[in-house]
Amino acid sequence: MRSNELEQYLTELLKPGQIKDFTPNGLQIQGCEHICKVVTGVTASKALIDRAIAEQADAILVHHGYFWKNESYVIRGMKHDRIKALLVNDINLFAYHLPLDIHPTLGNNAQLAKLFAISDVAPLELANPLSVAMQGSLHEPCTGEKFAELINTTLDRTCLHIAPASNKPIKTIAWCSGGGQGYIELAAEQGIDAFLTGEVSEQTTHIAHEMDIHFFAAGHHATERYGIKALGEHLAKEHGLEVLFVDIDNPV
Repeated sequence: MRSNELEQYLTELLKPGQIKDFTPNGLQIQGCEHICKVVTGVTASKALIDRAIAEQADAILVHHGYFWKNESYVIRGMKHDRIKALLVNDINLFAYHLPLDIHPTLGNNAQLAKLFAISDVAPLELANPLSVAMQGSLHEPCTGEKFAELINTTLDRTCLHIAPASNKPIKTIAWCSGGGQGYIELAAEQGIDAFLTGEVSEQTTHIAHEMDIHFFAAGHHATERYGIKALGEHLAKEHGLEVLFVDIDNPV
C-alpha cells in the first residue's frame, strides 16, 4: 500500500477535518513510498521508534505524534533525535489525536465503553455530537470499590478512586480518555454517578466530594492504548498490512 493511499484511507475513516485539534493529524513525517509493515503505539517516543526500526517497519501509527500547538518550532535535542531516526530509516509517521478519541467504533472512548460493557452510549455534551467525553450506563449497578477493581483488572493499572461521602452505587457513568478530568463538573451537573478518565487535578478531589460523584483516574496512557490498537487491527483486516502493536509502558 502506498503511503498516500494509507493517509487517504485514514482521512476518510477518521475524518480529522471535522474537529479542531492541537496538532496536525495525518502523515507528520514522510518516509518510504510503499508500506507493508506498520508498528502502532500510543506515543511516538524514541523507544517506539527504536522498536519500529528493529522490526523493519515502514510506518509508525500513533495517537500522540509531534508538532503540538505552542511547542517550540526548533528541531533539537530529543525532537531532533526522534525525527532523525525516522528520516534516516525512511519510516513514515502517522498520528491521529482527537479524531481517534471520538471515532464511534475504533476510538479510545468507544473501546473503553466496550471494555467496561457500557450501554446507552451518548455524548456527555448533549448538543455536541463530536464530544470527546461520553456517558452511558452499566448493565448492573455496582459499588465504587467494585468498579475500581474492574478498572484495575481490565486496564492492568491501579486506579485512583475518589469516592463521595454518600459512596452511592454506580449505575450511570461518564468518561473521557486521556486528560479529561475537566469534564467531571459537567457529569455531576447531569446527575451521573461516576466519572472515569486518565488524569487528575488538585481540584478534582473537592469537586467529587462536593458534587457527590465517584471519580476514577486510570492513567492517560492506560486509557488511550485501545483506540490505536483497534485501528491497527482494522488496517490489518481490511488491507492486509502486517501490523504490530507495541505497548511502551507508561505509568502516567
